[in-house]
Parts: sequence; C-alpha cells; structure tokens
Amino acid sequence: MIETTDLRVDYDDVTAVEDLSLSIGAGEVFGLIGANGAGKTSTIRVMATLLRPTYGEVRIAGIDVAEDPAAVHRILGYMPDNPPAYGDLRCWEFLDLFAGAYFVVRRDRRRRVAELLDQVGLSDQRLRFAKTLSTGLRQRLVLAKTLLPDPRVLLLDEPASGLDPLARIDLRELMKREAARGKTILVSSHILAELNTFCTSIGIMEKGRLIESGTIDALVARHNRRRRIVVEVLANGRRVDAAEVRAFLHVGEVEARGSTFEFDFAGDDQGVVELLRALMLAEIPVRSFTEKRLGVEEILLHVGAKSVTG
Repeated sequence: MIETTDLRVDYDDVTAVEDLSLSIGAGEVFGLIGANGAGKTSTIRVMATLLRPTYGEVRIAGIDVAEDPAAVHRILGYMPDNPPAYGDLRCWEFLDLFAGAYFVVRRDRRRRVAELLDQVGLSDQRLRFAKTLSTGLRQRLVLAKTLLPDPRVLLLDEPASGLDPLARIDLRELMKREAARGKTILVSSHILAELNTFCTSIGIMEKGRLIESGTIDALVARHNRRRRIVVEVLANGRRVDAAEVRAFLHVGEVEARGSTFEFDFAGDDQGVVELLRALMLAEIPVRSFTEKRLGVEEILLHVGAKSVTG
C-alpha cells in the first residue's frame, strides 16, 4: 500500500532522508520511530505530496505521489505534527466545513460529523470554539478532520503529542479499529513505551537512515537470538566473583553488579539446565536464575535510538 524506494531528501547541504526503502501493507499500523531530526517528518511530507524528494520514489496504492498527487489526495488522510485548527469555529462547524471540502454529501454530513466527534471523545465539546481547546483536545479535533473522508491510508505525525494517558488509549483503540477495516496507517513517534500496544511493525530512523524495520514479533525474536542469563547469588553467602562465573561452559563476558551476574550464554536449552546444575554443584549460593529477554523499548535503545524518550 505504501512503498518507498531509495528515497532521499536534501535541504541544501543537509541530508534529511537517505536511501530509505520500505513497504507497508494494507491493514498494517507501521510505527516510524526516531529522535527529533531523524527524518521522520520529511519522509511523511514526501508521502503527503507536500515535499518533492531529491530522488527516489514513493508509491501509495500503486500511485507515484510525485506524478499524480491529486489521485493520492483522494485516498490519503494526513495529520501533521502540531496541526492548526480554525479557532473561531466551533468544533462541529470546523468538521462540517471540511466535510464539504471533502465532498461528503450534504445529507450525510451531520451524521458523519456526530459520528467522528463521538469517536474522538469530543461529543460533549461540540459547541466549544476550537481556540478554547487544550492542546490534547485540539489534537483530537484535527484527528477527526483527518478521518472525515474515510481515507484508505493514514499518515499521522506525532498524533499522541499533548494527549493525556486516557486519550492515548482511545487513540490506540481507534487505530486498531481502522487497521481492522483494512486501512494502512503510518504513525511517527518518539514515544517508545506504547509501540507494541498498537503497531504491527516498526521502522527505526537515525540521522536520515532506516536502521531497522520489521514486525514487532520479528524484531523481538531477532534481538533475542542470543541468550542472556542473569544469576543472583545470596549476598550473605560465600564470595563469588565474575571470573568464577566466566569459567563455566558457554558463558561469555560477565557483568557483575553486587551480587548479580549477567552474561551471554552460547548453549542451547539443555545447556541452560546443565549450567544451573553446574552452579549448584560448585556450591555457588544461587538465589535466582533467569533468562532475560529484551523488550521492545530495550531493543529500540539497543539498536541506536538512544536519544528517543519514552
């Protein structure tokens, strides 16, 4: 549904996006992750036909966005970061105005506007002027505007910005519902903690380059191929040091933190069992023995998005 091939965006002598290729299918919620300045917004602006690439190609539903932007506009919903809203219009008037611009037939407009106000939790705010809304409520209003024409593809740039925790849950559920209807959703974010609750796949950008991409499950599996073992010994037991733990079969370099030892382990499942048995036979006072698996947030930090905040 969304395909980019060797996409590059230069601003004078600064490269914002470099050789970016990705593919996002129908029904996917794709999280484009990276620190501020990583190239996320430039990528989305090219997809939204607001910026011409230096070179490379972007296709949405098979349409080249540079060659036929009008056709792309008919199937695309775009919500920019910090979107504006017409402050002197009431919430329902703002949506009604855009319903007309999106050619929603007049007899359906009232129903469609009411439906979307309800979806984004603004039914009780329908008579308020947009300029009186908080940042979070204004985000919801512009999201409703983005959904008005029922687009097949959604590009959402930092949609959770300014939302309180409950509103973020509502946003997550809304994206899940839209994806279940077969829509393709690309959402950019620098918030790590919620990614695996709504994204089916992610791409990590750093300094304009896509450094990692794939489904959440594939990403977790790929970065948990190596076994990571954590052993805690009794603090008041006999003295144990990193060198003693390192001497056991298949144990890699050992990180010691007080009475806790963490290390890579090159053995298989049976090897894990044998390691625990060997530790006990050596009279090492094991208090706990666990195999550590990296979560999504740890993986994102591990692969280079260290300036991203959760």
